[in-house]
Amino acid sequence: MKNLNKLVFTFLALHCLQVNAQNKYPVIVIHGGAGVIERGMLSEVDEAAIIEVLQLALDSGYAVLDRGGSALNAIEKSIIILENSPYFNAGHGAVMNYDGRHELDASIMDGSTLEAGAVAGISTVKNPILAAKAVMLNSPHVLLSGKGAEIFAKSENLELVDNSYFTTEKIKKSWSESKPQQLKGEGSPGAKTKKFGTVGAVAVDREGNIAAGTSTGGMMNKKHGRIGDSPLIGAGTYADNSTCGISCTGHGEYFIRVGVAKEISDQMAFANKSLSEAVQFTLHKKLTG
Repeated sequence: MKNLNKLVFTFLALHCLQVNAQNKYPVIVIHGGAGVIERGMLSEVDEAAIIEVLQLALDSGYAVLDRGGSALNAIEKSIIILENSPYFNAGHGAVMNYDGRHELDASIMDGSTLEAGAVAGISTVKNPILAAKAVMLNSPHVLLSGKGAEIFAKSENLELVDNSYFTTEKIKKSWSESKPQQLKGEGSPGAKTKKFGTVGAVAVDREGNIAAGTSTGGMMNKKHGRIGDSPLIGAGTYADNSTCGISCTGHGEYFIRVGVAKEISDQMAFANKSLSEAVQFTLHKKLTG
């Protein structure tokens, strides 16, 4: 961790909500990934399309809350829209691993009960966030991976697709361009490629309950069944009515080592820090220690 340089922080982002017991107005926040996207990397057409999808995801999630729906259902609604969009590193449009396939991760957590569900390394479930929710609601487990998770998803009647469904021309081009770098051993997986963002959402409903969820395709050109922070409760996702809700996006290895999501919650619970103080402490003290 001592060699963590400042460049890494351009790939880190946290989207958090703190429950206010006196405030019964619903709130939802969403994100489409971390990283710096230079103006020249994004056309005006793509920028407008991305903003439109983000707005649709935000509005759709909020509509659930506005009707009195749960925070859990609201974030599910928003994340499904982002998974179905080709502009993010989740679902349709997810990055490809070293072998040119897609391996998807997702997690979800209910802050009112601390129940959680996650899936990792799945390749045929259209909407991984639905699989994560099904694990939480309909299994005794928290995290299922690979073929086992897909067998479970099929038993839950979730929509299955061929792995090629997740491929877009932009992702295929980016993957092809990044292969020579990997063959030469230059940089880490995903280095020097266009940015495609993990997605997530956090919401508080009218009952004051909070929920958080995250969905991703991981790192471009990842090898050996690599799994990042997104499906790991306490690393990439966490929700607790007594503290906050968190969905992370960035370089997962760093989030995993520190347990960033739970660390922020614990700083609030046991060190009496505000949400802002807990985030600043975790990012600037724990991640650089």
